[in-house]
Amino acid sequence: MFKRDPVFITKICLIIICGTFIFSFASSVFSPRAQAQASSTQRSGIIPGSEGLPRVSLGNFFEKIIETTGIYAFIKGSGEGGVPRQEVTPLGQPITIFGWQELLMVIVGFGLVYLGAVKKFEPLLLIPIGFGTIFVNIPLAGMGDAPHGFLHIIYEGGIGNEFFPLLIFMGVGAMTDFGPLIANPKTALLGAAAQFGVFGTLFFASLANFLPGVSFTMREACAASIIGGADGPTTIYIASKLAPHLMATVAVAAYSYMALVPVIQPPIMRALTTKEERLIKMKQLRHVSQKEKMFFPIVVFALSLLLIPTAAPLVGALMLGNFMRECKVADRLSDTTQNALMNIVSLLLSLGVGSQMTPEKFLNPSSLIIVVMGLIAFSLATATGVIMAKIMNVFLKEKINPLIGSAGVSAVPMAARVSNKVGLDEDPGNFLLMHAMGPNVAGVIGTAIAAGVMIAVYAG
Repeated sequence: MFKRDPVFITKICLIIICGTFIFSFASSVFSPRAQAQASSTQRSGIIPGSEGLPRVSLGNFFEKIIETTGIYAFIKGSGEGGVPRQEVTPLGQPITIFGWQELLMVIVGFGLVYLGAVKKFEPLLLIPIGFGTIFVNIPLAGMGDAPHGFLHIIYEGGIGNEFFPLLIFMGVGAMTDFGPLIANPKTALLGAAAQFGVFGTLFFASLANFLPGVSFTMREACAASIIGGADGPTTIYIASKLAPHLMATVAVAAYSYMALVPVIQPPIMRALTTKEERLIKMKQLRHVSQKEKMFFPIVVFALSLLLIPTAAPLVGALMLGNFMRECKVADRLSDTTQNALMNIVSLLLSLGVGSQMTPEKFLNPSSLIIVVMGLIAFSLATATGVIMAKIMNVFLKEKINPLIGSAGVSAVPMAARVSNKVGLDEDPGNFLLMHAMGPNVAGVIGTAIAAGVMIAVYAG
Protein backbone atom coordinates (compact mmCIF):
# COMPACT_ATOMS: atom_id res chain seq x y z
CA MET A 1 0.00 0.00 0.00
CA PHE A 2 2.89 2.35 0.79
CA LYS A 3 4.31 1.90 -2.69
CA ARG A 4 0.96 2.09 -4.46
CA ASP A 5 -0.22 5.40 -2.96
CA PRO A 6 1.79 8.35 -4.42
CA VAL A 7 -0.49 10.82 -2.62
CA PHE A 8 0.54 9.35 0.73
CA ILE A 9 4.22 9.61 -0.23
CA THR A 10 3.74 13.24 -1.24
CA LYS A 11 2.08 14.07 2.09
CA ILE A 12 4.94 12.46 4.03
CA CYS A 13 7.52 14.49 2.03
CA LEU A 14 5.65 17.74 2.64
CA ILE A 15 5.43 17.04 6.38
CA ILE A 16 9.19 16.39 6.51
CA ILE A 17 10.01 19.57 4.57
CA CYS A 18 7.71 21.75 6.70
CA GLY A 19 9.05 20.26 9.90
CA THR A 20 12.63 20.93 8.84
CA PHE A 21 11.78 24.52 7.97
CA ILE A 22 10.00 25.14 11.29
CA PHE A 23 12.86 23.60 13.26
CA SER A 24 15.46 25.76 11.45
CA PHE A 25 13.42 28.92 11.95
CA ALA A 26 12.89 28.24 15.65
CA SER A 27 16.57 27.50 16.17
CA SER A 28 17.62 30.76 14.53
CA VAL A 29 15.10 32.86 16.46
CA PHE A 30 15.53 31.39 19.92
CA SER A 31 19.28 30.84 19.89
CA PRO A 32 21.28 32.99 22.35
CA ARG A 33 23.13 34.75 19.50
CA ALA A 34 19.88 35.72 17.74
CA GLN A 35 18.39 36.95 21.01
CA ALA A 36 21.52 39.05 21.63
CA GLN A 37 21.31 40.60 18.16
CA ALA A 38 17.61 41.34 18.62
CA SER A 39 18.29 42.98 21.97
CA SER A 40 21.05 45.12 20.42
CA THR A 41 18.77 46.13 17.56
CA GLN A 42 16.00 47.16 19.95
CA ARG A 43 18.46 49.31 21.88
CA SER A 44 19.95 50.99 18.79
CA GLY A 45 16.83 51.08 16.59
CA ILE A 46 18.91 49.95 13.57
CA ILE A 47 17.82 47.14 11.29
CA PRO A 48 20.49 44.41 11.05
CA GLY A 49 22.66 44.89 7.97
CA SER A 50 21.99 48.66 7.83
CA GLU A 51 24.54 49.74 10.41
CA GLY A 52 26.71 51.59 7.84
CA LEU A 53 23.84 53.53 6.22
CA PRO A 54 23.00 57.11 7.21
CA ARG A 55 19.88 57.66 9.28
CA VAL A 56 17.04 59.22 7.29
CA SER A 57 14.11 61.04 8.86
CA LEU A 58 10.67 61.02 7.30
CA GLY A 59 11.17 64.58 6.07
CA ASN A 60 14.56 63.76 4.54
CA PHE A 61 13.04 60.71 2.90
CA PHE A 62 10.39 62.72 1.04
CA GLU A 63 12.92 65.44 0.21
CA LYS A 64 15.21 62.82 -1.34
CA ILE A 65 12.33 61.41 -3.37
CA ILE A 66 11.52 64.86 -4.78
CA GLU A 67 15.16 65.58 -5.66
CA THR A 68 15.40 62.38 -7.66
CA THR A 69 12.37 63.06 -9.87
CA GLY A 70 12.74 64.03 -13.50
CA ILE A 71 10.72 67.19 -12.90
CA TYR A 72 13.19 68.43 -10.30
CA ALA A 73 16.17 67.59 -12.55
CA PHE A 74 14.65 69.40 -15.53
CA ILE A 75 14.10 72.49 -13.39
CA LYS A 76 17.28 72.56 -11.32
CA GLY A 77 19.70 70.46 -13.38
CA SER A 78 20.85 66.84 -13.31
CA GLY A 79 24.33 67.48 -11.88
CA GLU A 80 25.53 66.37 -8.46
CA GLY A 81 23.40 68.06 -5.82
CA GLY A 82 20.73 69.20 -8.27
CA VAL A 83 22.80 71.79 -10.16
CA PRO A 84 23.50 72.29 -13.91
CA ARG A 85 26.09 69.87 -15.34
CA GLN A 86 29.45 70.96 -16.67
CA GLU A 87 30.29 69.27 -19.97
CA VAL A 88 32.59 69.72 -22.97
CA THR A 89 31.48 70.20 -26.60
CA PRO A 90 32.83 67.96 -29.41
CA LEU A 91 35.35 70.72 -30.22
CA GLY A 92 36.61 70.81 -26.63
CA GLN A 93 34.79 73.95 -25.44
CA PRO A 94 33.36 73.92 -21.87
CA ILE A 95 29.60 74.29 -21.66
CA THR A 96 26.99 74.34 -18.88
CA ILE A 97 24.00 72.07 -19.40
CA PHE A 98 20.78 73.20 -17.74
CA GLY A 99 17.81 70.98 -17.05
CA TRP A 100 15.60 72.68 -19.63
CA GLN A 101 18.13 71.77 -22.34
CA GLU A 102 17.82 68.09 -21.51
CA LEU A 103 14.04 68.47 -21.54
CA LEU A 104 14.30 70.09 -24.98
CA MET A 105 16.25 67.10 -26.29
CA VAL A 106 13.64 64.72 -24.85
CA ILE A 107 10.97 66.69 -26.73
CA VAL A 108 13.09 66.41 -29.89
CA GLY A 109 13.23 62.64 -29.35
CA PHE A 110 9.45 62.40 -29.07
CA GLY A 111 9.22 64.55 -32.21
CA LEU A 112 11.37 62.07 -34.11
CA VAL A 113 9.20 59.20 -32.88
CA TYR A 114 6.11 61.13 -34.04
CA LEU A 115 7.58 61.69 -37.51
CA GLY A 116 8.44 58.01 -37.82
CA ALA A 117 5.32 56.42 -36.30
CA VAL A 118 2.60 58.89 -37.35
CA LYS A 119 3.97 60.65 -40.44
CA LYS A 120 5.76 57.46 -41.57
CA PHE A 121 9.02 59.27 -42.42
CA GLU A 122 11.45 56.31 -42.48
CA PRO A 123 10.11 54.73 -39.27
CA LEU A 124 12.85 52.08 -39.23
CA LEU A 125 15.34 54.90 -38.66
CA LEU A 126 13.47 57.62 -36.81
CA ILE A 127 11.71 55.49 -34.19
CA PRO A 128 14.89 53.94 -32.69
CA ILE A 129 16.82 57.22 -33.12
CA GLY A 130 14.02 59.04 -31.29
CA PHE A 131 13.94 56.56 -28.43
CA GLY A 132 17.74 56.63 -28.21
CA THR A 133 17.51 60.42 -27.85
CA ILE A 134 14.92 60.10 -25.09
CA PHE A 135 16.87 57.38 -23.27
CA VAL A 136 20.16 59.27 -23.16
CA ASN A 137 18.52 62.47 -21.87
CA ILE A 138 16.60 60.84 -19.01
CA PRO A 139 17.98 62.58 -15.90
CA LEU A 140 19.93 60.41 -13.48
CA ALA A 141 19.32 57.21 -15.52
CA GLY A 142 22.88 57.01 -16.84
CA MET A 143 21.97 55.03 -19.96
CA GLY A 144 24.70 56.76 -21.95
CA ASP A 145 27.33 56.81 -19.20
CA ALA A 146 30.64 54.97 -19.44
CA PRO A 147 31.48 52.20 -18.97
CA HIS A 148 28.31 50.17 -18.37
CA GLY A 149 25.52 52.33 -19.78
CA PHE A 150 23.31 50.46 -22.24
CA LEU A 151 23.65 53.06 -24.99
CA HIS A 152 27.35 53.64 -24.29
CA ILE A 153 28.05 49.94 -24.88
CA ILE A 154 26.18 50.05 -28.21
CA TYR A 155 28.03 53.16 -29.33
CA GLU A 156 31.49 51.97 -28.40
CA GLY A 157 30.85 48.47 -29.72
CA GLY A 158 29.87 49.38 -33.25
CA ILE A 159 29.54 53.10 -34.01
CA GLY A 160 32.75 54.52 -32.57
CA ASN A 161 34.63 52.25 -34.99
CA GLU A 162 33.98 50.87 -38.49
CA PHE A 163 32.13 47.70 -37.39
CA PHE A 164 28.47 48.70 -37.92
CA PRO A 165 29.09 50.74 -41.12
CA LEU A 166 30.71 47.80 -42.89
CA LEU A 167 27.95 45.42 -41.79
CA ILE A 168 25.34 47.89 -43.04
CA PHE A 169 27.12 48.16 -46.40
CA MET A 170 27.15 44.38 -46.63
CA GLY A 171 23.41 44.31 -45.97
CA VAL A 172 22.74 47.09 -48.49
CA GLY A 173 24.67 45.14 -51.11
CA ALA A 174 22.65 42.01 -50.41
CA MET A 175 19.40 43.98 -50.74
CA THR A 176 20.34 45.91 -53.90
CA ASP A 177 19.84 44.97 -57.51
CA PHE A 178 22.58 46.55 -59.63
CA GLY A 179 20.70 45.53 -62.77
CA PRO A 180 19.29 49.03 -63.53
CA LEU A 181 22.80 50.53 -63.38
CA ILE A 182 24.24 47.76 -65.59
CA ALA A 183 21.36 48.13 -68.07
CA ASN A 184 21.76 51.91 -68.31
CA PRO A 185 25.36 52.71 -67.28
CA LYS A 186 25.16 56.38 -68.28
CA THR A 187 23.03 56.99 -65.20
CA ALA A 188 26.23 56.47 -63.20
CA LEU A 189 27.04 60.05 -64.20
CA LEU A 190 24.09 61.19 -62.09
CA GLY A 191 25.50 59.43 -59.04
CA ALA A 192 28.87 61.04 -59.74
CA ALA A 193 27.27 64.48 -60.15
CA ALA A 194 25.72 64.22 -56.70
CA GLN A 195 29.22 64.14 -55.23
CA PHE A 196 29.58 67.81 -56.19
CA GLY A 197 27.43 68.45 -53.14
CA VAL A 198 29.99 66.68 -50.97
CA PHE A 199 33.06 68.44 -52.31
CA GLY A 200 31.29 71.77 -52.76
CA THR A 201 30.50 71.85 -49.06
CA LEU A 202 34.21 71.80 -48.29
CA PHE A 203 34.23 75.34 -49.66
CA PHE A 204 31.40 76.39 -47.34
CA ALA A 205 33.20 74.76 -44.40
CA SER A 206 36.24 76.95 -45.06
CA LEU A 207 33.99 80.02 -45.18
CA ALA A 208 32.44 79.07 -41.84
CA ASN A 209 35.81 79.67 -40.19
CA PHE A 210 35.22 83.40 -40.65
CA LEU A 211 32.29 83.20 -38.22
CA PRO A 212 33.04 84.05 -34.57
CA GLY A 213 33.70 81.04 -32.37
CA VAL A 214 33.97 78.62 -35.32
CA SER A 215 37.16 76.85 -36.34
CA PHE A 216 37.06 73.78 -38.59
CA THR A 217 40.09 71.86 -39.79
CA MET A 218 39.97 70.18 -43.19
CA ARG A 219 39.47 66.81 -41.51
CA GLU A 220 36.45 68.15 -39.66
CA ALA A 221 35.18 69.76 -42.86
CA CYS A 222 35.44 66.41 -44.66
CA ALA A 223 33.44 64.70 -41.95
CA ALA A 224 30.73 67.37 -42.24
CA SER A 225 30.62 67.57 -46.04
CA ILE A 226 30.20 63.80 -46.53
CA ILE A 227 26.74 64.26 -45.01
CA GLY A 228 25.73 65.48 -48.49
CA GLY A 229 25.75 61.90 -49.68
CA ALA A 230 22.88 61.14 -47.26
CA ASP A 231 24.76 57.99 -46.33
CA GLY A 232 24.88 57.35 -42.59
CA PRO A 233 27.31 54.40 -42.61
CA THR A 234 29.80 56.25 -44.83
CA THR A 235 29.54 59.33 -42.62
CA ILE A 236 30.29 57.26 -39.53
CA TYR A 237 33.16 55.52 -41.31
CA ILE A 238 34.91 58.70 -42.43
CA ALA A 239 34.32 60.42 -39.07
CA SER A 240 35.99 57.49 -37.29
CA LYS A 241 39.02 57.98 -39.52
CA LEU A 242 39.28 61.79 -39.68
CA ALA A 243 37.30 63.42 -36.87
CA PRO A 244 36.16 60.99 -34.13
CA HIS A 245 35.20 63.88 -31.83
CA LEU A 246 32.55 64.97 -34.37
CA MET A 247 31.12 61.47 -34.74
CA ALA A 248 27.96 62.24 -32.79
CA THR A 249 27.04 65.42 -34.62
CA VAL A 250 27.73 64.24 -38.16
CA ALA A 251 26.13 60.82 -37.64
CA VAL A 252 22.89 62.26 -36.32
CA ALA A 253 22.81 64.88 -39.08
CA ALA A 254 23.39 62.25 -41.79
CA TYR A 255 20.70 59.90 -40.50
CA SER A 256 18.28 62.76 -39.98
CA TYR A 257 18.67 63.87 -43.59
CA MET A 258 18.36 60.28 -44.77
CA ALA A 259 15.05 60.04 -42.96
CA LEU A 260 13.89 63.44 -44.25
CA VAL A 261 14.65 62.72 -47.92
CA PRO A 262 10.89 62.76 -48.74
CA VAL A 263 10.63 66.24 -47.21
CA ILE A 264 13.81 67.92 -48.46
CA GLN A 265 14.16 66.65 -52.02
CA PRO A 266 10.77 67.23 -53.73
CA PRO A 267 10.80 71.06 -53.50
CA ILE A 268 14.32 71.16 -54.99
CA MET A 269 13.34 68.74 -57.75
CA ARG A 270 10.25 70.73 -58.72
CA ALA A 271 12.09 74.04 -58.59
CA LEU A 272 14.75 72.86 -61.05
CA THR A 273 12.50 71.10 -63.57
CA THR A 274 9.63 72.06 -65.83
CA LYS A 275 6.38 70.16 -66.04
CA GLU A 276 7.36 68.87 -69.49
CA GLU A 277 10.60 67.50 -68.11
CA ARG A 278 8.83 65.80 -65.21
CA LEU A 279 6.50 64.10 -67.72
CA ILE A 280 9.33 62.49 -69.72
CA LYS A 281 8.79 58.74 -69.99
CA MET A 282 11.80 56.47 -70.20
CA LYS A 283 11.73 53.20 -72.11
CA GLN A 284 11.87 49.87 -70.32
CA LEU A 285 15.34 48.73 -69.29
CA ARG A 286 16.92 45.78 -71.06
CA HIS A 287 17.22 42.42 -69.37
CA VAL A 288 20.48 41.93 -67.46
CA SER A 289 21.83 38.38 -67.29
CA GLN A 290 22.96 36.69 -64.12
CA LYS A 291 26.53 36.50 -65.42
CA GLU A 292 26.60 40.28 -65.82
CA LYS A 293 25.26 40.72 -62.30
CA MET A 294 27.91 38.35 -60.90
CA PHE A 295 30.70 39.96 -62.89
CA PHE A 296 29.83 43.54 -61.89
CA PRO A 297 30.62 43.40 -58.11
CA ILE A 298 33.92 41.59 -58.76
CA VAL A 299 35.03 44.20 -61.29
CA VAL A 300 34.02 47.17 -59.12
CA PHE A 301 35.76 45.72 -56.07
CA ALA A 302 38.90 44.96 -58.07
CA LEU A 303 39.02 48.50 -59.45
CA SER A 304 38.53 50.02 -55.99
CA LEU A 305 41.32 48.05 -54.36
CA LEU A 306 43.66 48.82 -57.26
CA LEU A 307 42.88 52.53 -57.63
CA ILE A 308 41.46 53.74 -54.28
CA PRO A 309 42.34 51.18 -51.60
CA THR A 310 41.14 53.52 -48.84
CA ALA A 311 37.62 53.09 -50.24
CA ALA A 312 38.00 49.33 -50.68
CA PRO A 313 36.59 48.35 -47.23
CA LEU A 314 33.28 50.12 -47.90
CA VAL A 315 33.07 49.14 -51.57
CA GLY A 316 34.23 45.60 -50.79
CA ALA A 317 31.59 45.07 -48.10
CA LEU A 318 28.93 46.39 -50.49
CA MET A 319 30.09 44.10 -53.29
CA LEU A 320 30.40 41.09 -50.97
CA GLY A 321 26.75 41.42 -50.03
CA ASN A 322 25.73 41.86 -53.66
CA PHE A 323 27.83 38.92 -54.88
CA MET A 324 26.24 36.63 -52.27
CA ARG A 325 22.87 37.76 -53.65
CA GLU A 326 23.69 37.21 -57.30
CA CYS A 327 25.83 34.05 -57.26
CA LYS A 328 22.78 31.95 -56.24
CA VAL A 329 24.87 29.46 -54.24
CA ALA A 330 24.88 31.31 -50.91
CA ASP A 331 21.17 32.00 -50.45
CA ARG A 332 21.29 31.38 -46.70
CA LEU A 333 24.09 33.90 -46.26
CA SER A 334 22.35 36.40 -48.51
CA ASP A 335 19.02 35.98 -46.74
CA THR A 336 20.60 36.38 -43.29
CA THR A 337 22.60 39.43 -44.37
CA GLN A 338 19.73 41.33 -45.93
CA ASN A 339 17.14 40.45 -43.29
CA ALA A 340 18.13 39.33 -39.78
CA LEU A 341 21.62 40.84 -39.70
CA MET A 342 20.55 44.07 -41.41
CA ASN A 343 17.59 44.55 -39.06
CA ILE A 344 19.64 43.91 -35.90
CA VAL A 345 22.51 46.17 -36.93
CA SER A 346 20.14 48.92 -38.12
CA LEU A 347 18.31 48.87 -34.78
CA LEU A 348 21.50 49.01 -32.73
CA LEU A 349 23.07 51.64 -34.98
CA SER A 350 19.97 53.85 -34.83
CA LEU A 351 19.80 53.58 -31.03
CA GLY A 352 23.49 54.42 -30.85
CA VAL A 353 23.07 57.42 -33.13
CA GLY A 354 20.17 58.68 -31.00
CA SER A 355 22.32 58.26 -27.89
CA GLN A 356 24.59 61.01 -29.16
CA MET A 357 21.83 63.62 -29.24
CA THR A 358 22.75 65.29 -25.97
CA PRO A 359 22.71 69.07 -25.30
CA GLU A 360 26.49 69.49 -25.18
CA LYS A 361 26.83 67.87 -28.60
CA PHE A 362 24.06 69.83 -30.31
CA LEU A 363 23.11 73.01 -28.51
CA ASN A 364 26.28 74.90 -29.40
CA PRO A 365 27.20 77.07 -32.45
CA SER A 366 29.78 74.71 -33.98
CA SER A 367 27.46 71.70 -33.95
CA LEU A 368 24.57 73.69 -35.36
CA ILE A 369 26.83 74.93 -38.17
CA ILE A 370 27.77 71.32 -38.98
CA VAL A 371 24.08 70.44 -39.20
CA VAL A 372 23.51 73.42 -41.52
CA MET A 373 26.51 72.46 -43.65
CA GLY A 374 25.12 68.96 -43.92
CA LEU A 375 21.82 70.36 -45.17
CA ILE A 376 23.68 72.51 -47.71
CA ALA A 377 25.67 69.49 -48.88
CA PHE A 378 22.56 67.33 -49.21
CA SER A 379 20.66 70.05 -51.08
CA LEU A 380 23.60 70.63 -53.44
CA ALA A 381 23.91 66.89 -54.11
CA THR A 382 20.21 66.73 -54.99
CA ALA A 383 20.40 69.81 -57.21
CA THR A 384 23.56 68.80 -59.08
CA GLY A 385 22.08 65.39 -59.87
CA VAL A 386 18.99 67.00 -61.42
CA ILE A 387 21.08 69.58 -63.30
CA MET A 388 23.39 66.86 -64.68
CA ALA A 389 20.37 65.00 -66.07
CA LYS A 390 19.22 68.20 -67.80
CA ILE A 391 22.69 68.70 -69.29
CA MET A 392 22.79 65.09 -70.51
CA ASN A 393 19.44 65.57 -72.24
CA VAL A 394 21.04 68.19 -74.48
CA PHE A 395 23.21 65.46 -76.04
CA LEU A 396 20.95 62.40 -75.77
CA LYS A 397 18.35 61.27 -78.28
CA GLU A 398 16.52 59.23 -75.66
CA LYS A 399 15.83 61.75 -72.94
CA ILE A 400 16.31 61.11 -69.24
CA ASN A 401 13.66 62.27 -66.81
CA PRO A 402 15.62 64.77 -64.66
CA LEU A 403 13.74 63.62 -61.58
CA ILE A 404 15.92 60.52 -61.39
CA GLY A 405 18.98 62.76 -61.02
CA SER A 406 18.01 63.51 -57.44
CA ALA A 407 18.44 59.80 -56.67
CA GLY A 408 22.19 60.25 -57.12
CA VAL A 409 22.49 60.66 -53.36
CA SER A 410 23.18 57.33 -51.71
CA ALA A 411 20.07 57.01 -49.57
CA VAL A 412 19.02 53.60 -50.92
CA PRO A 413 16.21 53.07 -51.84
CA MET A 414 14.63 56.15 -50.27
CA ALA A 415 15.86 58.62 -52.88
CA ALA A 416 14.72 56.37 -55.74
CA ARG A 417 11.26 56.09 -54.18
CA VAL A 418 11.05 59.87 -53.89
CA SER A 419 11.94 60.28 -57.58
CA ASN A 420 9.25 57.76 -58.46
CA LYS A 421 6.65 59.47 -56.25
CA VAL A 422 7.25 62.94 -57.69
CA GLY A 423 6.97 61.47 -61.18
CA LEU A 424 3.70 59.71 -60.30
CA ASP A 425 2.33 62.98 -58.92
CA GLU A 426 2.74 64.47 -62.41
CA ASP A 427 1.65 61.37 -64.33
CA PRO A 428 0.16 58.36 -62.48
CA GLY A 429 1.34 56.12 -65.32
CA ASN A 430 4.98 57.20 -65.27
CA PHE A 431 6.94 54.72 -63.17
CA LEU A 432 10.52 55.84 -62.60
CA LEU A 433 11.55 53.58 -59.72
CA MET A 434 13.76 51.15 -61.63
CA HIS A 435 15.31 53.96 -63.67
CA ALA A 436 16.06 55.89 -60.47
CA MET A 437 17.74 52.85 -58.91
CA GLY A 438 20.61 53.21 -61.41
CA PRO A 439 21.85 56.60 -60.14
CA ASN A 440 20.87 55.61 -56.60
CA VAL A 441 23.26 52.64 -56.40
CA ALA A 442 25.84 54.65 -58.34
CA GLY A 443 25.54 57.27 -55.61
CA VAL A 444 26.33 54.65 -52.96
CA ILE A 445 29.51 53.68 -54.79
CA GLY A 446 30.33 57.33 -55.52
CA THR A 447 30.01 58.41 -51.88
CA ALA A 448 32.19 55.51 -50.77
CA ILE A 449 34.82 56.56 -53.31
CA ALA A 450 34.56 60.20 -52.18
CA ALA A 451 35.13 59.06 -48.61
CA GLY A 452 38.13 57.03 -49.73
CA VAL A 453 39.62 60.05 -51.51
CA MET A 454 39.22 62.23 -48.41
CA ILE A 455 40.78 59.59 -46.19
CA ALA A 456 43.67 59.11 -48.62
CA VAL A 457 44.38 62.84 -48.74
CA TYR A 458 43.84 63.91 -45.13
CA ALA A 459 44.29 60.82 -42.93
CA GLY A 460 48.08 60.86 -43.17
